Amino acid sequence: MNKIDINKSWNYASAAEGTEHIQLKSKYDLFINGEFVKPSSKKYFNTINPANGEHIAKVAQANKEDVDKAVKAARKAFKSWSKLEPKERGKYIFRIARMIQERAKEFALIESMDGGKPIRESRDIDIPLAANHFFYYAGWADKLEYVFPNKSPKPLGVAGQIIPWNFPLLMAAWKIAPALAAGNTVVLKPAETTSLTALKLAELIQDSGLPKGVVNIITGAGETGAEIVNHSDLDKIAFTGSTVVGKLIQRSIAGSKKKTTLELGGKGANIIFEDAAIDQAVEGIVNAIFFNQGHVCCAGSRLFVQASVESVVIEKLKDRLSTLIIGDPLDKNTDIGAINSAEQLATIEKYIAIGKKEGADIYQPKCQLPKKGNWCRPTLFLNVSQSHTIVQQEIFGPVLTIQTFRTIDEVIEKANNTPFGLSAGVWTEKGSKIFKLSKKLKAGVIWANTYNKFDPTSPFGGYKESGIGREGGLHGLKPYLKFEL
Repeated sequence: MNKIDINKSWNYASAAEGTEHIQLKSKYDLFINGEFVKPSSKKYFNTINPANGEHIAKVAQANKEDVDKAVKAARKAFKSWSKLEPKERGKYIFRIARMIQERAKEFALIESMDGGKPIRESRDIDIPLAANHFFYYAGWADKLEYVFPNKSPKPLGVAGQIIPWNFPLLMAAWKIAPALAAGNTVVLKPAETTSLTALKLAELIQDSGLPKGVVNIITGAGETGAEIVNHSDLDKIAFTGSTVVGKLIQRSIAGSKKKTTLELGGKGANIIFEDAAIDQAVEGIVNAIFFNQGHVCCAGSRLFVQASVESVVIEKLKDRLSTLIIGDPLDKNTDIGAINSAEQLATIEKYIAIGKKEGADIYQPKCQLPKKGNWCRPTLFLNVSQSHTIVQQEIFGPVLTIQTFRTIDEVIEKANNTPFGLSAGVWTEKGSKIFKLSKKLKAGVIWANTYNKFDPTSPFGGYKESGIGREGGLHGLKPYLKFEL
């Protein structure tokens, strides 16, 4: 009996989501003191759909004067917001959560159009998690004295928050929700390539009746972020992004009284033992590195496979890669969407070229890529060593390096041999191995027999060059409070 090639005999019909019902403006201004206002610079920049290169909207470019206006609005609002009954603050946060739920489909579509990620991920992960973070912190707003007994928790004041382009709305929720629950006001800057859902959130906040100036959302590039970091009237800087920028922020605020949380880069180790459920582990490998096109700081970008099962894992992984659908992010069949920007695609291609030059064996499945937009095939690098550039440096794309190990001590040493310390995954049926590795691996988040699972009740953050502080859970409240013993 002839073996049937499933990939040739089975084709999915297109299942693209419609966009007729979403409401997008042709031009977006800055959201300061509860109103949309034109930028002092009078400058706007284009936001582009990375899947087809089409123009979506123009977005305001904030300058130093705009940043100062936003900070002054937040400072003025802080006086009344911080004195508001905590349960009343909780009601506002809860209302925002409910409104995100009500507009979830619109948010999901805009997130995929603006960022390139598959609609299944925006719809099922990003937007529900964003709403859940607001729900979660709404519940803590009136319980701070019980969370931190005998410490008299008080809000810090005004927080400057800078978020990345890989999870725009979710990162905004991570930052805004705990800050408001603790009684702070905020000035938030989304990434320049993915500002639209943050601006839609501003519209939602306006509709929610939140007091003016409590949340201010200003847009721009790195220069705008630098003006926020260097503003003298901010009490805290919360940043998620690259390690390089995180180090610059640390230098900028050195000697000031500003508190910081930095959630930075990673080079996560994903470890497969011979006693793991191999088929389940292969799905976990795919989720760990190809989720959101690998645009994930905690991506499992370094795979370690026990030598005795190397061949079967790699064979199954290659087979699985051949079934992944790359294409239109708005198509519900799509597994891997578009790379966020032409600049990021160039960075990924640079690292792929370096991997080839340094002698690693490359594997990419044969698949048709769309002619327009930013696309990268899922990529495996085999026969790599610890010294390879692609093993040591964060690529932030769908590129996986594969190494083998024989003993637990060997894989612990290899996994920890990196300047990063954000995440790791362990696949085994033995609880004793899980407990040993969770103690020995130098990573802030360690998943067992799963990967990339997030929950608002669980803290997230790293060690070494992966950051300072935690977001999520009760740990996420503490960086927005000061304590009077």
